[in-house]
Amino acid sequence: MSYRVVQWGTGNVGAHALAGVIANPDLELVGVWVSGSQKDGLDAGTIAGLEHPVGVTATTDTEAILAAKPDCVVYCSMTDNRLLEAVEELRRLLSAGINVVACAPVFFQYPYGVLPDELLKPIQEAAAQGNSSLWVNGIDPGFANDLLPLALAGTCLRIDQLRCLEIVDYASYDNREVMFEIMGFGKPLDEIPMLLQPGVLSLAWGGTVRQLAAGIGVTLDAVTQTYERIPAPESFDIATGHIAEGTAAALRFEVRGMVGDEPVTVLEHVTRLRPDLCPDWPQPAHHEGSYRVEITGEPSYAMDLVTSSRNGDHNHATLLATAMRIVNAVPAVVQAPAGIRTALDLPLITAPATRPA
Repeated sequence: MSYRVVQWGTGNVGAHALAGVIANPDLELVGVWVSGSQKDGLDAGTIAGLEHPVGVTATTDTEAILAAKPDCVVYCSMTDNRLLEAVEELRRLLSAGINVVACAPVFFQYPYGVLPDELLKPIQEAAAQGNSSLWVNGIDPGFANDLLPLALAGTCLRIDQLRCLEIVDYASYDNREVMFEIMGFGKPLDEIPMLLQPGVLSLAWGGTVRQLAAGIGVTLDAVTQTYERIPAPESFDIATGHIAEGTAAALRFEVRGMVGDEPVTVLEHVTRLRPDLCPDWPQPAHHEGSYRVEITGEPSYAMDLVTSSRNGDHNHATLLATAMRIVNAVPAVVQAPAGIRTALDLPLITAPATRPA
C-alpha cells in the first residue's frame, strides 16, 4: 500500500526527511511546503540534494497542501521560536483529517502532565474531529531516550534510576538561531537564553522523563530542572559564528523525574563547543559525541550510541536519524487510532524492505 505524503519544512532535518520520503517505495510525495520565497517553485529533488527532478514543486501555499489531501504530513518546521504558530499549524492539519509525524514541537512526544490544557486540548479535539493521529519523535527527545532505554528496562528485575544522556560537541551544528539565541552560546553568562528560562527545560524534556516513568510503571511526584554554564577560556570560532572569551561555551543540564527526594528518571545533556572544555563532566564514548543510557538496578547497564555517516559528521548523522525516525513511522501512524500517539503505543518501527543504494 502506498501513502500520500507531504513534506512540511525543508531545513536541517526536513531536507533529509524529504530525501527519505522520495526514496521510500511505500510513500508517494504529493507536496512540499516551504516557509520562504527562496525555495518556492523549486523541484523537490533539487531541495533534497538529488541529481534528478521528481516532478513535485515546493509551495508556500497552505491551501494547496490541504487540497492535495495527503494521508500524512512529515512536519519538520522550525518551532522553537514560534510555538503557538506551530501548534495552530498542527491543529489545522489534524482537523482536516491529515495524520502528522513530526520532529517538533518536542513537548508533544509525551505531553501528559507537561502541557497546559490551552495547548493540549485543541490538538486532541482536532485529532478527534479529523480522525487523525499525531506522533512527535526523533533522536532526543526520541529513540535515544524512549525506544533504547525502555528496551533495556524490559530486561531488569529492579530499576532504581534510569538516566539518558546526550554528550555531544555542537561546534558543527549549523543553525545559528538555535546555537546563539535559543541555547545561548556566545552570550554573556548573565544573559539567560530562551532554553534556560524558568520551566522551559521541563517543558521540552519533561515529557521524556514522564514517558520513561510511565514505561517502567513509576508515578512521579515532581519534575525538576537544573543547569550549569561554563565560559570560553579564550575566543574561538564554530560553524555558525564567533565565541568570544568569557561567553558561554559549554552547557550541562538535567531534567529529573522525582519520587520523593530521589531522581528516578533523568534526562541529562552535556553540550560542549570544544572537546577540551569541562573535562570533569561526563565524556562521550566517541570524541564527537554519544547518546548514553544508564540503568542503575539489577542488573545495571551502561550503553552508548555513537552516530556516524559517510556523508558528514556526527551532527549530520543525528539530523538524518531524526528525519528517518519519523519518515519510517508514516505507515504506523496512518494506521494508528486517532489522537496523540507516543512511543508507548506504536509498534516497532522499521525501515522499508527496499532501501536506496
